[in-house]
Order: sequence, then C-alpha cells, then structure tokens
Amino acid sequence: MRSSVALEMDDDEYAKLIRRMNPPRVVIDNDACDNATVIRVHSVNKHGFLLEVVQVLTDLNLIITKAYISSDGSWFMEVFNVTDRDGNKIRDKEIISCIQTSVESDACFFPALRNSVGIMSSAENTSIELTGTDRPGLLSEIFAVLADLNCNVVKAEVWTHNTRAAAVVHVADESTRGAIEDPQRLSTIKKFLFNVLKGDNTSRTAKMIVSTAALTHTERRLHQMMFDDRDYERLDMTGEGDDKSRPRVAIMDCSEKDYTTVILRSKDRPKLLFDTVCTLTDMQYVVFHGTVHTGSSEAYQEYYIRHVDGLPISSEAERQRVIQCLEAAIERRASEGLELELRTEDRVGLLSDITRIFRENGLCIRRAGISTIGGKAVDTFYLSEMSGNPVEAKTIDSLRNQIGQTILKVKQNPLPPTPPEAASTTGFLFGNFFKACSFQSFRLIRSSS
Repeated sequence: MRSSVALEMDDDEYAKLIRRMNPPRVVIDNDACDNATVIRVHSVNKHGFLLEVVQVLTDLNLIITKAYISSDGSWFMEVFNVTDRDGNKIRDKEIISCIQTSVESDACFFPALRNSVGIMSSAENTSIELTGTDRPGLLSEIFAVLADLNCNVVKAEVWTHNTRAAAVVHVADESTRGAIEDPQRLSTIKKFLFNVLKGDNTSRTAKMIVSTAALTHTERRLHQMMFDDRDYERLDMTGEGDDKSRPRVAIMDCSEKDYTTVILRSKDRPKLLFDTVCTLTDMQYVVFHGTVHTGSSEAYQEYYIRHVDGLPISSEAERQRVIQCLEAAIERRASEGLELELRTEDRVGLLSDITRIFRENGLCIRRAGISTIGGKAVDTFYLSEMSGNPVEAKTIDSLRNQIGQTILKVKQNPLPPTPPEAASTTGFLFGNFFKACSFQSFRLIRSSS
C-alpha cells in the first residue's frame, strides 16, 4: 500500500503536468477600456490561484477598479480593470512584463506551503512574528527593546484591530547587518519581547513561537495571525449599530446552482480585493464566480462560493462566522487615522525614537509599514489620538518640529479620483445591476491559439 506522502507527490506531479499542458495565459490590453488597463488571465482551475493573481497586482501598487471571475469546469477566467495610484493606465513596460512573468510562472501557480509562526532566519535578516493585546505605546516599547538588543529593524508591517495587534518585523544584527543566528540571543529577544507583549493583560495571552520555516506573504500572514487570534469576535458591541462606516456583508443561498452568494459593500481603498479573497481562500472557500465594482468611495463585491469540500454554507453558525471574518478582514487595513510618511537616513534606534515621540504626543499607532531602501528609512504610520479622535493640527506641527519638517510628510488619500461619470452611476444602481445580471451568461471560450 502506497504512503500518503507518495500519493501527494503523485498528485503534485499530475497537477504540474496539467499546468504545463495548459499554462496560464495573461493578456494585457490598454485599448479595451477608456480609463483602465484590462488584464485577462486564463488558467487551469486551482484553489488559491485567484489570490495569487490578486496578490501580484496589489504588490505592484495597482488599483483594481473592476473584476470579473468565472470558473467553467476545470478552467478559470479572471478579468481585471486596473490603474496606477494616480488613476492612469499601466504603460510601464517593466510592470507589464512583471505581471506576465509572475502570473505565468510556476512560483505563482505552485506557491510553497508556508504557515508557521515565530522567529525565522534568512541569509539577510531574522523575521519575528508577534501578536498580543493592543495598547497605547506598545509599538514604541517593542522597537525600544529591539534597539537595546542591538537589532536594526529593516522592514516591518503592523496591524491593529478590535483590541488586538499583530506584527511581522524583519531585523538584522547591528554589527554584521545580517541575520541573527545565535540561539541564545534569539531566546533573549523572544523573552524580552514576550514580556512587552504580555503587559498587564492576562485575559488573552501574547504569542511568539520560534520556528525555522520560511515566511509566507507578509500581508497574508498578518490576516492569518489576526484570524488565529480571533480578532473577528466583537468584544464591545456598544454603539456598533450606529457606525455607518462599517462594511456590510450579506450571505444568501443560491439553491438553483448550489452556491452560497456573498455580497459585500464597504468604503473603497487599495488592496480591498486582496483582503477579502485572502480571507475566503484561507477559510477554505472556493470562488466560482464573482464581480467587483468600485465607484465614488464605495466598493461592491459579489461572490458565488462553495467550501473546498464542494458544499455551500449549510448552517447559521457558519454563515455568521463568515460574515464576522469578512468584516474583520476589511476593517484591519482600514485607514481612518492620520497618515504620515517618514523619509530619512536609516540608523539603529530610529524607530524607537520616532514611536516614542508619537507616544509622548498622546498618539496611537493604528497601522504601520516600515521599509529600508538604499540605506534610507521609508516608513508610513497611521495615527489617531488615544481617545480615537482625529489628530489635531497643533499636534501635527509639534511632530514635525520634533522629527523634522523636511523628513515628515502628511499624506493625502491614496485612492485616485473617480471620474464624474463613474460617480454618477454608483450607489443604488449596484443593486439593480446585479439583480439583472446572471452569472449564467459567463461562458469561457477557450482560445485555440
């Protein structure tokens, strides 16, 4: 009798054979639409491939304004209307080539299974994953500990949501500028950071586990960490019904096709499609058909899904869990606070100093993206008052005086302006359009070329 490992290897080789016989095809068209570049992807159907394609587009900082998804048996079609952050078509040949080579490569079609957590090392740096209870000054304390332990933060992504915080931090040794490999030193780092994360809270413990496995995509990993920490469970329902800015998720049965229909309405923002598709994929749901439209400031998403076992959502408990998880996925990256960008020469302890100044000015960091490019720190912070109120102008002036007028910039809304004609057709027309539109009309005609 053959082992399960051998069977899995056979399945993997068979999938690769099918893929080589029918490789993904990417067509990029700048003539089909007046105000966006149209990207068409044809591929053998595979769970997770939709997420991989969306991940490629969002990693290139492209804005997806419309999307159509259709699965016909074992074949899959995706159509995306995309622009750059300024609302222009994609003309850059390097970006176009990157989209084609990334989507058509084996790396996209057969991504590595990477689901571990903790402290992980590569040749260049050490990655640390952290989850814990959010509180004012938490990030400042984390960066202060890393600076005291002679760790230079090379890159980091930090999210907070529903009293929880999650971070993926890449650090290098201050002296060698490489990964930290000494087990005793890694143990010391873990001990000090765990004490910071734990704080005085005992109701929900911090998490940080040492592992030698490779990291998954950072933003996908943050979604997984938040999900594992159950941030989708509402701890305080006070006033929730009065918050009109929260996403709206509806789930209905589509019995004639044995699907579950998921409809989402929310504020539009970059990477919104990635966040929802990522959550559905990691919850083991397959998107068979879908459409996405954005206009004015609202985004409308509609998906026809089944679980990977082939069944639609079958219970009220499962329905409510999917609703909660999709709401949380949208909210985690929602940027309600003041967005500040910092550009300056990188140095050990820089983040400790900057986040300390934020704390001393009574500010909370809601989200942060840290990067180092050519020896320069390029950091983005989303801030609010500790009370949750917007940051006052006098506080912004104080920050710029302390940090530097030339290196701290107040950024505007990153979404491109919506053309007037698009804005005029947004709103209640979304509902009428999708009532009239049937996914039965989606029929993929495979090219013979």
